[in-house]
Amino acid sequence: MPVRPSLKGSTFNADLRDRHVIYDYDAQDSAGRPEKWRYEMWFQNEDRINYAIHGGPMAGRINFQAAEYQCIRPGELWQCNWLEETGTMCSLGHWEKAEDAHGDKRNPADLERWRGLAKIGIQTERVLLSEQADILEDFRGPGNLKPVDNSWPTL
Repeated sequence: MPVRPSLKGSTFNADLRDRHVIYDYDAQDSAGRPEKWRYEMWFQNEDRINYAIHGGPMAGRINFQAAEYQCIRPGELWQCNWLEETGTMCSLGHWEKAEDAHGDKRNPADLERWRGLAKIGIQTERVLLSEQADILEDFRGPGNLKPVDNSWPTL
C-alpha cells in the first residue's frame, strides 16, 4: 500500500516509520459505566500496521494489515487507513461481534472466523465512530508486538 503523496521526499520515515503508540479511548460499557479501551499500534513500515487491543469490547485482538498512509501536514499529521478481514474499514472500530474478532491472525482458525464476519450485514449498516484517544506511550520499535514479514498475506 502506498504512502501518499509519495514516500520519496516525505516525512514518513521521521514521523511514523517504526513508531509505536499505546492509547486509551474513554468509553462506556453497555450499561453506561465508564471504561477504557486500550489500543497498541506499531507503524512497522510504509506497508504494514501491526496492533493489539488490550481493553474494551475488542480486547484480545492481535492483527497486522496492509495500510495506506496519507500525509496531511508533514511532521505533524498523518492519516492511516486499512481494511480488516472482518469487513471493517479502519481509519486510525466498534464491532458487534467483538468476541468473534478476538485472536491472532497467525492462527488459521482465527483468520477464517474473521473472514466470516465480513459476510454479516451490509455496508449501509456499518457505523462511523469518531473518537479521540489519549496517548499513554509513544516510542520506536515493536515493543511487545511481533514483527511481520511484508510477504505475509493481507487484504
